Amino acid sequence: MAEPGTRSEIDHRQLGVHLYNATWKLLEQESRTPADDDAMLDASHASAYHWSRAEGAGPVNAARSHWQISRVNSVLRRGEAALYHAQRCLEIYTEHGIGDWDVASAYEALARAHRLAGNDVEYRRNLELGRGALTRIADDEDRVHIAEDLDELANRD
Repeated sequence: MAEPGTRSEIDHRQLGVHLYNATWKLLEQESRTPADDDAMLDASHASAYHWSRAEGAGPVNAARSHWQISRVNSVLRRGEAALYHAQRCLEIYTEHGIGDWDVASAYEALARAHRLAGNDVEYRRNLELGRGALTRIADDEDRVHIAEDLDELANRD
């Protein structure tokens, strides 16, 4: 058995991926029970935990974990938590010079969280920053996916 705080035989990468995907499955579920909501929130945090300990994981994994936790909290209508994790997501991308679709998705998360929190000016600002970031996405499929998320959010107005 490994000492506390050291790497063990646990495959943190595999668990991180599995929990990230389990979270998405719950996010996409048509209707959820309160227990499903709890499981979704728990799975998103557990995924982030395991990614933070996975061999070779880095800032991109941490930021994407914050993005997913923000999305979960937005769906659960927990504005303060959604905003915190969306901000951390963008901070990590900025600090490490990570770009492309990740930045556009961070702005999408910030727009979603600000909208939920009732911050209309910041919602609209981040929505536009997200749209502006679309032009810097290299892959057409990624660009379309993020654009759809931004459009879905804007169409709720």
